[in-house]
Amino acid sequence: MFLAIDIGNTHSVFAFFEGDTVKALWRLQTDAKRTADEYSAFLMPLAIKDGINFAAVRDVWVSSVVPDVDVEMNNLSQRLFDCSVVKITHDVLPRLDVKLQRPEEVGADRLVNAVAVLEYYKAPAIVIDFGTATTFDVVDGAGAFVGGVIAPGVNLSVNALYAAAAKLPKISIEKPNKAIGDSTISAMKSGIYWGYVSMVEGMVKRITAELDGSGVKPMIIATGGLSHLMAEGLGDLVDVVDEDLTLKGLKTIYNLHLSDVKNKQKKVMN
Repeated sequence: MFLAIDIGNTHSVFAFFEGDTVKALWRLQTDAKRTADEYSAFLMPLAIKDGINFAAVRDVWVSSVVPDVDVEMNNLSQRLFDCSVVKITHDVLPRLDVKLQRPEEVGADRLVNAVAVLEYYKAPAIVIDFGTATTFDVVDGAGAFVGGVIAPGVNLSVNALYAAAAKLPKISIEKPNKAIGDSTISAMKSGIYWGYVSMVEGMVKRITAELDGSGVKPMIIATGGLSHLMAEGLGDLVDVVDEDLTLKGLKTIYNLHLSDVKNKQKKVMN
């Protein structure tokens, strides 16, 4: 059994694979102060509920953007699964050309998403991840990761607006029927939702112009917790919503690794 762990700033996702089938998928709040024992206390009841045998786990691969969690995650893996984690970095990604001056600075999730694009979709492509940050990750027509854009996430903007303006209430994120709000709350909801929709529309237009002078429209893939909600307002601009894109990328990288290992073993035997 293979365990893929996607550690984001807000949530950490644990996906147990039997072959290419997801046997269980668990989502926990990311907490940089949580110890391996505390993770175990959360995971063990879930394993009983879903019938997951920790002894069957052979490999644990992690995509993490929270360095403070990495040590405890490795401790957890050694205690529960008797193996060390393999952490995704730019130099262990198979068959992905990263055209950046400092590829080590790029979040692992962004690179993993690029791998998933090449495996499941097509290039050129723009991955829009509506997470803690709203990111745009760009894969050019040749299949190379060429960079992207990082903007504050929708929830961050909501929290900042509430914290900085004393008379403004905390609002939920939802799609208003119109742009012009007739109350403070409806005006705020419009500013957040349609403001982000307009930002995405404008950014995709700019990226497309820079990516390919011929005007070829890249495939637009939305992912992240708010992807379905935001895609409603983006209409035909978004080609597909795939909340599991990062997990698919992790599994693809693992499969490519296994394939490379088998090929090397064949060469040695021959």
